[in-house]
Amino acid sequence: MTDPSLPEKLNIFQLLDGTFNGTEGSTMHCVSAPLKVKRIRQPTDAVGKSEKLFRDMADRLSEDGWRELGYEYVMIDDCWMSMQRGSDGRLQPDPDRFPGGIANLARYIHDRGLKLGIYADMGSATCMGFPGTTLDKVELDAQTFASWGVDYLKFDGCHSNAIEQSIGYPLMSKALNWTGRPIAYSCSLPAYLGGLPPNVNYSYLGNICNLWRNYDDIEDSWASVKSILDWYSTNQDDLQPAAGPGHWNDPDMLIIGNFGLSLDQAQAQMALWAIMAAPLVMSNDLRTLSADARAILQNRVAIGINQDPRGIQGRRLLQELGHIEVYWRPLSHSANALVFLSLRQDMPYLYRNSLANLNFPAGSFEAYDVFSGKTLSGLTDHTIFTVSINPSGVVMCSAVGEANLPLRGSVDLKITHKKYSACSY
Repeated sequence: MTDPSLPEKLNIFQLLDGTFNGTEGSTMHCVSAPLKVKRIRQPTDAVGKSEKLFRDMADRLSEDGWRELGYEYVMIDDCWMSMQRGSDGRLQPDPDRFPGGIANLARYIHDRGLKLGIYADMGSATCMGFPGTTLDKVELDAQTFASWGVDYLKFDGCHSNAIEQSIGYPLMSKALNWTGRPIAYSCSLPAYLGGLPPNVNYSYLGNICNLWRNYDDIEDSWASVKSILDWYSTNQDDLQPAAGPGHWNDPDMLIIGNFGLSLDQAQAQMALWAIMAAPLVMSNDLRTLSADARAILQNRVAIGINQDPRGIQGRRLLQELGHIEVYWRPLSHSANALVFLSLRQDMPYLYRNSLANLNFPAGSFEAYDVFSGKTLSGLTDHTIFTVSINPSGVVMCSAVGEANLPLRGSVDLKITHKKYSACSY
């Protein structure tokens, strides 16, 4: 129900100033969770600067190796609009911040092999008070976005009620499809309904949206990352089955490269979002990104795990008394990804376990540590391994039975990565 030309997951760069629409009868297919680019907070009185900012970010994506890794969407969030619709009833960009218009910006982005995303709101006003999309404007706004060359729509739900949302979200999905342009469709509906069944029918939602926000907005802090992770893990029996090729849970943006996370915490967010098969939506400034943050966000193995074509969302397996949590995700070619997370605040912790205790089958395995690059061969299911985990940090590894090692060097989603690896010991 989505476009087969679209990658299995999309890397998206979102800027704050917004999926693949899949209604019944649609021919679009969004196979993997999006990888997006970022958000930059900018004063709304930054006259004339917004358009240049988006052009700068598009240049960085196309010139600094991000596009080749799959980060291909530049996203405009709230506050891009004029405070009034035009005389024809259409949304229009703020003339000072986007003097060239959205269509011109889209052409600039497309010329660099990238795609443009935009924000709208199913309600009388956006969350920041700009013109919303009321039910009578849904079709007009979809046509406007398509005429501008927009490739992705984030549809928020501020200033609307449950009845309006129940009508408006599927109506926008159909309206986007009616335009004939492949437009990815991100729905915020679950977040306004509490995020869980029975209030949210994820089987139905997967037919009208390509991804959706379920929970609170992320803040630039480790506490916020932990809160989101804990909510998803606590409710994983309801949320994990909802995710899959073409329909993804979205735990919100990667805040790696901002100010709130340490290096260990940044690795932890990247690893855990990969395990959750989450859209990778960067929220940072690519012009000033540190080398450490770049290395995490451009880690090919972590991205490869996130973009695994099976599209199965991972799960939390264990919560240990020592404040260690273990997460697992099954991958293609009989491979598996594991993340060992320390919620401790004191010192590095030596965690011991065996693959048998983590429900691995009998056999020999090769393991690869995603962030250190170390490989261990000859590991059996009963080998007691030890991993050293920094406070609020992770060890992330991928492991596969040695019988599958000829898969070494396989290519998925234009990313060459090993699917046979595991942790350091």
